[in-house]
Amino acid sequence: MQKTELSTLLVAIVSVLLAMICIQSGASIAKQLFPVIGPQGTTALRVGFSALILWLVFRPWRHWPQGRQWQALIIYGGCLGGMNILFYMAIERIPLGVGVALEFTGPLAVALLSSRRKLDVLWVAFALAGVLLLMPDMRGADALDPVGVMLALAAGGCWAGYILFGQKAGNLAPGGATVALGMTIAALYLFPIGVVSAGADLFQWQILPLALLVAVMSSALPYSLEMVALKRLPSKNFSVLMSVEPAVAAMAGLLLLSEFLSLWQWLAIAMVITASLGSSLTKTTNKKASGVAEEAKV
Repeated sequence: MQKTELSTLLVAIVSVLLAMICIQSGASIAKQLFPVIGPQGTTALRVGFSALILWLVFRPWRHWPQGRQWQALIIYGGCLGGMNILFYMAIERIPLGVGVALEFTGPLAVALLSSRRKLDVLWVAFALAGVLLLMPDMRGADALDPVGVMLALAAGGCWAGYILFGQKAGNLAPGGATVALGMTIAALYLFPIGVVSAGADLFQWQILPLALLVAVMSSALPYSLEMVALKRLPSKNFSVLMSVEPAVAAMAGLLLLSEFLSLWQWLAIAMVITASLGSSLTKTTNKKASGVAEEAKV
C-alpha cells in the first residue's frame, strides 16, 4: 500500500514539473508570434491546434459525457480558454515571470482558502505582499503596465476555476478525453476571436509550424500532464506543487526572451513562492501530527 501511494505521488509530481517546463517554454515561443498575429490570434492557433491533436490522440467520442456531466466540463473549458487568452494578453504588456507570479494568485487562493489553519494568515500576508510589490508604480521609468497587471490577475481567477472544475470534470472520464473536450470548448469561442483580431494574417503558412509547436508545448502536452496529476491529488495539493511556476517562468523569460527583472520583482516572486511552500510544509506537518486518522481517509 505504501509503495503504491509513493508511486502515485511521484507520478503526480513528475507530471506537474514537466507540465510547468513545457508550458513556460511554450509561452516564451508564443510571445514571438505576438508582433505578427497578436495574443488573441496566437491563443486561437494554440487552442485550435491543441484541440485537434488531443482529439486524434485520446478519441474523446469513446467517453462522451451524458446529461448534467456537461456542466462541469463546459465550465472547465471556459476557464481553460479564459486563462489562456487573458494570460497572453497580459504578457504582451508585462514580463513573463511577473505575469505568472500575478496569475499564480488564483491557484494559491485555492490552496489557502481551502484550509482553516490560523497559520495560513501568514502565508496570505506573504502572497499579498508579493503581489503589492508587483503592482505598477506609475511614477517609475520601469513601471509595469496596469492593464497587463489586471489581465494577469483575471487569468489567475480563471486558473483557480480550471483547477476546481478540472478535477470534477476529470472524475467523469479518462483525463486525456476530458482535456480534449475542454480544449474543444475553449476553441469554439476563442478561434472566432482570433480570426476577428488577426484577420488573414492568422492563416499565413509561415507561422503555422511555430504555432503547432506552441500548441504541443503550451497546451496539449502540459494540460494532459496536469490532468494526470489532478486525478491523483486533491486540488489543494496540486496548487501547492505549482508553487515553483513563477520561478520557472522568470527563468524561461530570461533565457528565451532576455527579459531581465529588477531586484524588487525577483523578491516579489520569491514571496509568492514562499507563501505556497510555507502552506505546503505546514500542511505536511499537521498531517503527520494527526496520525492514523489521516491515513484511514486514504
